[in-house]
Parts: sequence; structure tokens; C-alpha cells
Amino acid sequence: MAPFFLLFALVTVAPIGYAGYLSLFHDEQSGLGFGGTRRVFRGFGNYATALADPLFLASFRHIALYCLLYVPLMVGGALLLALLLDSALARARRFFQIAFYLPHAVPGLIAAMLWLYLYTPGLSPVLSALDTAGLSWNFFGRDEALLSVVNISAWQWMGYNMIIFFAGLQAVPRETLEAAALDGAGGLRTAFQVKVPAIRPTLVLTVLFTCVGAVQLFDAPQLLQLRATGMGESWSPTMYIFSAAFKGHDYGLAAASALLLALVAGAASYVVTALGNRWRSA
Repeated sequence: MAPFFLLFALVTVAPIGYAGYLSLFHDEQSGLGFGGTRRVFRGFGNYATALADPLFLASFRHIALYCLLYVPLMVGGALLLALLLDSALARARRFFQIAFYLPHAVPGLIAAMLWLYLYTPGLSPVLSALDTAGLSWNFFGRDEALLSVVNISAWQWMGYNMIIFFAGLQAVPRETLEAAALDGAGGLRTAFQVKVPAIRPTLVLTVLFTCVGAVQLFDAPQLLQLRATGMGESWSPTMYIFSAAFKGHDYGLAAASALLLALVAGAASYVVTALGNRWRSA
């Protein structure tokens, strides 16, 4: 196991330690900026600055709203698709597995660019169809932009999680399903009272990974804010960190913000795991 721990130390432990070191310092320029920069020890000053910044706090509110919409939609949609593929009425399972999984094979940035095209007036066939039907929708509006981001993420990840759920459903003992059928259970009752409880561990793990991934959202809003100006450059915590580091050149603030984000992700993981374990044992 030595190679694993060596790689783990190089790509995980060392960067976290270096981020912790950077978070304690602040680079200051002397005079008018011609005298170079010097690193000043700030202690927990960067953490206080991040926690007092309205943009940083607002980014977590945006992500909280995003999770409330995205997690149920993505997990519920993936589970429903997996149950449909696992039903006795399903045909061409392999084709639909590949078709639903294909969006996940598209890199996140490319997926965001594709949907940016589909959201743009004058270019989008979606908006043209809505105009023909006498409807209108502004994908870049202040309130609509959140739904646009949710749509991009759900489109990209629903098929991936569907494959995970479908694999879990394949492991459900056929004898259990036959017994449910003999007891008079219909398709819907078998799906939601037999199959879904049988894959509870898979559901909990998927929700956990989805929440952790949602907290780190970056690609879709970073590209979408180029058109949806109401979003701003610090719409999500990762965008705030990116802006602080590579636009504000405040690496201490960026490192402190990143560690605070890691704490939030860890807390969310603990809550989801605790609730999931309680549900599994219920």
C-alpha cells in the first residue's frame, strides 16, 4: 500500500498543508507597488476577512438553493430512469443505457458551452421553438440563471447516476421480486417498496457524492455568468476562490476560503451520512 499512501500524500495531504500555510499570510506591496511584495503573517485574519465578505456568504446561499433544486431532481430522475430500465416492460436496455450515459462523457466545460449556445437568443433552437409557441424565457435572467445551471448539471450527471442505480437493481435477488409478484404486488409497488429499499446503501452513497460535488460547482456558472451578468464572478464558493486567487492575486484569502469550503463540504458529508445511516437502519 506504500505507493497509494505516497500518491495520497503528494496530491492530497501536501496541497492541503500548503493551503493551510498560505491562509496564514498576506502579500502586501510597498509604496506604489514598485518595491515588490512582502509576505506578512496575518494568523486567522484571512479567515475573518472571508467570513465577513458578503460575496463569500452569498455564494453559499446560492449553492444551498442550487442543492435544494439539483439534488432531488438529479437523484430522483436517475432513480426513475433506472427503475424504468429494470422493469419488465423495458426494451433495448443497452441502447438506452448508452444514450443516457453519453452526456456524462462530455467534459463539464464543453457541456456548459453547448448549453450556453442553446440558451442564447437568436441561436437557440429551444428559444425559437418557444417563440413559435408564443412563449418566452430568459435563461440568463437573475432568477432564471439558477435553473439554467441546475439543468446543465442534471443533464450531465443524471445518466451517470442512473448506471449506478441500475447496477444496484441488478443485484436485487430475483427470488425477492418473484415473491412480491406472488403476493400480488404490482409494478409500482414492487419498484418503490421492494427495489428501492434494497438499494438504500447505493442511494445514500450517491446523495453523498452529489452533495459534495454540488458544493464544488464551478464550470457551468463560471461560463454562464459571461452572459448572465446578474450572477457575478463570485456566484459560487469556488468562483469566489478563483476570483480571489487569479484576479485579486490574494492567495492567502483564496487559501482560507478554500479551507472553509472544505469544512462545509465535510460537515455536509457528515450530515448526509448520519441521515443516510438512520434511514438504512429504519
